[in-house]
Amino acid sequence: MKVAVPKEFFADERRVALVPETVGKLVKQGYDIRVQTGAGERAYFPDEAYREAGATLVPDVAALFREADVVLKVQELDVNPGTGKHEAEMFREGGVVISFLEPLMRPAVMQQLAQRKVTSFSMDAVPRTTTAQRMDALSSQATVSGYQAVLIGAESLPRFFPMLVTAAGTIAPGHVFILGAGVAGLQAISTARRLGAVVEAYDVRPAVKEEVESLGARFVSADLTSADVVDAGGYAKQQSEEFLAKVKEMLKSHVKGSDLIITTARVPGIKAPVMVTEDMIREMKPGSVIVDLAADMGGNCEGTEAGRTVVKHGVTIHGLSNVPSRMPVHASQMYSRNISTLLQHLTDKENNLKLDFEDEITRDSCITHAGEVKHARTRERVEAWKQKGGAGK
Repeated sequence: MKVAVPKEFFADERRVALVPETVGKLVKQGYDIRVQTGAGERAYFPDEAYREAGATLVPDVAALFREADVVLKVQELDVNPGTGKHEAEMFREGGVVISFLEPLMRPAVMQQLAQRKVTSFSMDAVPRTTTAQRMDALSSQATVSGYQAVLIGAESLPRFFPMLVTAAGTIAPGHVFILGAGVAGLQAISTARRLGAVVEAYDVRPAVKEEVESLGARFVSADLTSADVVDAGGYAKQQSEEFLAKVKEMLKSHVKGSDLIITTARVPGIKAPVMVTEDMIREMKPGSVIVDLAADMGGNCEGTEAGRTVVKHGVTIHGLSNVPSRMPVHASQMYSRNISTLLQHLTDKENNLKLDFEDEITRDSCITHAGEVKHARTRERVEAWKQKGGAGK
């Protein structure tokens, strides 16, 4: 099996789909790994490291796609600057791609892949189950995001995190409030606690209370939990406007007393819920900081601007995008393990593609196959896109 790793070309993307360590393991298992020249440079993995691991370096990205059985990527498909063509057009018929495809946001591209009979798997559709843990790239990358969010917040905050007893008097500890106690939120809690902050956290799921408290944070609750908060694949579900209004009312006092707020609430394929309103921001202390990890999905905070840092009512709001790329070595290392595990799950002992659609992981993560859009929610988006005349992505 010829497995290709092209160079990521988005300006803010420094990760690579496979690191040399993983390449070496796959080569020993009989995979033919081909890496585009320079693919790992921005993640500090030089071409020579890939050669030593047994990969073939390929300078021509068009040939890389054309000859590949499987293409492994990090980012979604777009126009490749090396060819001027959209990557969806560069696969050979019957080829395979595994990446963060963001299928719910890109129905036109998914339709194009189906028409070209490309089999596609999206890393953001892998079910969040025990059996799929080693393939769960959303969780591994969220670990990086949660850690980075606290460091960015601490650097921006004009106050200490820990309590300090000095000759000049006692300095009170900083108060950090985490909205969402998923993987990113839990990592943010542990990082903030290590830096000495007093931490509170809110999550719609009552089951995470024990995890939050085990990390030394206080779990904020006002009996506003909902039984219907995650889908069968373990992903968050959209909540009603009435429910969100009650949450916002409960959060007001906690937001007002916080020095740093980190928001992590995301629902796949739709706009992020607004948790922190402009009125709440106005009540915060001057110099306070908000780090919005849902900025690329519209933001959990009113006033968030994706990819920018703004100041509103004396509060600094970081609208972070592609946070894992800020730590490309370990982000790539974890992603490489995730995607290679999924690749091996989809192939037999002779490294031939063997798709069992009775298997939950294969079924849920497959977006297109044999000329069809197989993923149910993506198929709905594609049909809606067609009904609107096929405008946009």
